[in-house]
Amino acid sequence: MKIFISSLIRDFSEFRSAARDAVLQLGHEPIMAEDFGARPQSPQIACLDGLRQSGLVILILGAQYGDPQAAGISATHEEYREAKGSRPVIAFVQDGVDRVPEEAAFVREVQGWEGGLFRGGFTTPDQLKGFITRAIHEWQLANAAGPIDPHEMLVRAQAHLPENRGRGYMRGNGPVLALSLACGPQQNILRPAEIESPQLVEDLKRTALFGPVQIFNPERGTSHRLDGDGLLITQGDEAGSVRLGPGGDLLFRLPLATGRMGMVVIEEDVREEVSRAVAFANAALDRIDPTQRLTHIAPVLTFPETDHLVWRDRAEQQASPDSYSMGGFGRPEPGPVHLNPAIRPRAALALDGGHMVEDLIVLLRRAWKAG
Repeated sequence: MKIFISSLIRDFSEFRSAARDAVLQLGHEPIMAEDFGARPQSPQIACLDGLRQSGLVILILGAQYGDPQAAGISATHEEYREAKGSRPVIAFVQDGVDRVPEEAAFVREVQGWEGGLFRGGFTTPDQLKGFITRAIHEWQLANAAGPIDPHEMLVRAQAHLPENRGRGYMRGNGPVLALSLACGPQQNILRPAEIESPQLVEDLKRTALFGPVQIFNPERGTSHRLDGDGLLITQGDEAGSVRLGPGGDLLFRLPLATGRMGMVVIEEDVREEVSRAVAFANAALDRIDPTQRLTHIAPVLTFPETDHLVWRDRAEQQASPDSYSMGGFGRPEPGPVHLNPAIRPRAALALDGGHMVEDLIVLLRRAWKAG
């Protein structure tokens, strides 16, 4: 495999040599500006051509930024932006140096990119070589797990959904939305001992209760237990819950509030709950799979046992809160619905979660009203 090494060249030769050695040690071909020789195009165009021929990019950032190119940013910065939308980027940042403002801003941009593979800091060439060797090896393991099978992932996501349990499934607390996320390629990410780890339970509970986007009410207690080969974290009488399987698959049961007569579901509330679950899923996968062996997800959404409820948006409800047409009992269950194509890159949870949720809600509404 060709691996492009991107960094400032000036005063960085020892680190670039260390990166070259790491790539060669694993039997791959390093692509570096120093090796291009005389070419008819400009050096930066040659570098971008080399990057586009590579399957992986190693990005190394230090104290200096480099001279701006025609695009107004440094050559390394331009290479990073070219790569991040099309191929994996593994980034390393030099510790213990005073960065110029432009480089400091560049480092923040890289560290803030949730779709990247940031591997932390280094100080010496030997340390960098070891880190790069390990990172490439882990990336290879992740991508050798097996091919992505969209049909298998969709079937698996649907199989995780709760069975139809009759009216009792609503638990007396209102309707419960079910969101299932299957991850791929299919593989075990967590060992049995890791599933039972108190630290994992504590981390997931903390994220669910106090994370940037909460899925549980922090004023209420939570409990957890093993559920088959997975970990189930619940709140209340288990109407609200999240289940994590050893392969990273997630199942959310999300209770929804209804109108004061208990018969109305508000579309904006559905969207908010699903958005929270998607944000939690992103955090949970980052926690259990920081090297991103899981590369894709298949989301499926359903709303079981709601044939007697009315779907409205907030404006419709405010216009006539006490007047609406009831759906008939026995109406087909709305869903499950899924995207087309059914799978998305895992990075979409962070980078395109809003659009993904919006499309799922539209599909669920259509299925609801068609029923």
